[in-house]
Amino acid sequence: MPAAKYPKIVVTPPGPKARALLKEDESLISPSLVRFYPLAADSGQGCIVKDVDGNEFIDFNSGLVCLAVGHSHPKVVGAIKSQAEKLIHYSWTDFYYEKVVQLSKELVKITPGNFQKKVFLSNSGTEAIEAAMKLAKWHSRKHSFLSFTGAFHGRTLGALSLTASKPVQRRHFFPMVPGDTHVPFAYCYRCPFKMTYPECDMYCVDFIQEQVLDKYLPPEDVAAFFIEPIQGEGGYVVPPQEYFKRLRKLLDKNGILMVDDEVQAGMGRTGRWFGIEHWGVEPDVLCTSKALASGMPIGATVANSDLMDWEGGSHANTFGGNPVSCAAAIEVINAIRDEHLLENATKQGDYMVKRLKEMQEKYDIIGDVRGKGLMIGAEIVKDPKTKESGDNEAHEIMMKSFRRGLAMITAGHSTLRIAPPLIITRELVDSGLEILEGAVKEVAKSSK
Repeated sequence: MPAAKYPKIVVTPPGPKARALLKEDESLISPSLVRFYPLAADSGQGCIVKDVDGNEFIDFNSGLVCLAVGHSHPKVVGAIKSQAEKLIHYSWTDFYYEKVVQLSKELVKITPGNFQKKVFLSNSGTEAIEAAMKLAKWHSRKHSFLSFTGAFHGRTLGALSLTASKPVQRRHFFPMVPGDTHVPFAYCYRCPFKMTYPECDMYCVDFIQEQVLDKYLPPEDVAAFFIEPIQGEGGYVVPPQEYFKRLRKLLDKNGILMVDDEVQAGMGRTGRWFGIEHWGVEPDVLCTSKALASGMPIGATVANSDLMDWEGGSHANTFGGNPVSCAAAIEVINAIRDEHLLENATKQGDYMVKRLKEMQEKYDIIGDVRGKGLMIGAEIVKDPKTKESGDNEAHEIMMKSFRRGLAMITAGHSTLRIAPPLIITRELVDSGLEILEGAVKEVAKSSK
């Protein structure tokens, strides 16, 4: 697509059709949904999403990180059509699908770990996490878990018990599944211990042993530690390079499984198939979803075969392993491999981080820039010295960008979440960043 064509704003969004849709939506749809802005999506192609009024946006969201290979990739669309014409559903719980075996073979190949693996398929990232929770309890016969402050693992009551991203996600839902303990993540820009890396010597890892496992949480009762290699909803937070090796050593010492939540960071988002590969660590269980089937509902829990020893009937579902979703997922994996999208994610991501760091030098409201591949966060602050979160400023940057044709959202308190499809071109990157910088410049000027 010629980059000069995009974005294209024909009417300031939301236009009349979008406003009419919003009004009907408000009267019919659960108010528990909170939309970032009034983008009423109608169609998408590649890295461009079009709204019901004909506005065309450069997509730095990838449909909430689900569209690694872009909107309506022709091979994915072809696979969906072909499979839908043959068989849409027959229940993998009770019978067999060829596509389930084909996809599972691919997942075993691309997931980290030089050991035999088995796969459980579900409908979403949350369900993949729920399966991992049950599997860890079944195998270990232990009842407790560890997870991080700032983590997001899902919203069903089990996954929600591991989540600690925003109070609104947990408010009024207690009691949840009992037995989870949250510990601080390696958020070096906002160290919870008020220390500085690397002089801290990774005290946040030692804290888990010294102040949690040695004080009040018996390690022999802990089934698993649930981690995100890069925190997603928590603000696209990237830990130091040695962090997960230190953590893995602690878990092995205490006989605790590592469950790696790759729902956001997986499927090439960081320039590797899975984010944890950047740290050279092999998890015992890996969960992925979102980009796996390019927007079709699917989740996968991949585990060491020795761990997946639960008996028949102990866990199942009706729609997991749906053949249409599996067909889409197989083509997503093929496209990432055949089109060298891991390499493109690294190339374009490095360039974007460089450009954002240059902006950081010019505008004080950009407090931190971090990321790997095309999973990038730019944290907005009121003051670079105090690091006070710039929640309103981040929102204004997001809204100004949206009105000018860049679809981008936030994470954490005030982090701009930049995650375009892995197929993004340099031309579209530059066009998107030009819009973003214009918005940052205006907000920075008005906030002084």
